[in-house]
Amino acid sequence: MKLFAIVLAAGSSSRFGSNKQLQHYRGKPLVRHAVCLAEAVCGDRSVLVLGHQWRDVFPACRPLRGFFVTNGKYQSGIASSIVQGVGAVEHIADAALLLLADQPLVTADHLHALVAEWRQSQTDVVASSYAGTVGPPVVFPKRCFAEMLALQGDCGARSVIAGDSGNVRSITFEDAALDIDRPGDLDAIS
Repeated sequence: MKLFAIVLAAGSSSRFGSNKQLQHYRGKPLVRHAVCLAEAVCGDRSVLVLGHQWRDVFPACRPLRGFFVTNGKYQSGIASSIVQGVGAVEHIADAALLLLADQPLVTADHLHALVAEWRQSQTDVVASSYAGTVGPPVVFPKRCFAEMLALQGDCGARSVIAGDSGNVRSITFEDAALDIDRPGDLDAIS
C-alpha cells in the first residue's frame, strides 16, 4: 500500500506578520522541520505544497527527497492546498498523511503510530486527538480523496473526518494542539 505524506505550507501567515514557514525552531525553518518529518515516514513519497512566497520557502527545504507543487490559489484558503496535494498523488496513492508545516511539536514517533494504526485497517481515517478534537496530522485512505478534492475555502479536512465519524480512529497526541499562528506561539516553545 502506497502512503504519501503531504505537507501543507502554502499560507500567507497573515496573523504571524511574516512568513512563519521560514521561522526557525530547533535550528531549522518550520517548513524544513515538517518536511523532515514527512520524509522520515514516507521517504521520497512526500509532497510539499507551497504558495505564498514559494520562491523564498522552497530553498529552505532543499534537498527534497520527494517533490513539491505550488498552489496558485493559496489565498482562497487551506482547502486549495489540500486539493493541490491530494490531486498530485490521487492516481498513485492508497492513502495520504496530511501534515501542517506549523505544528512543530509533532514527532516522527507520532506519525509512525498513525501509520501503524492505519495499516491495521486501511479503509479508516486515522487522526490525531488533542484538546477535545481530532485533526492533523491525519492519514486519509484513498476512499476519502474525492471528498478532499471537493473542499473549498478556508476550511481544512475536518469536514471529511466529521462526515466519516464511524470510520475514524484516533491517537491522542496533545502536543499537536500547538500550531504557530502568532510570534508569541513560537516564543513560548523556543
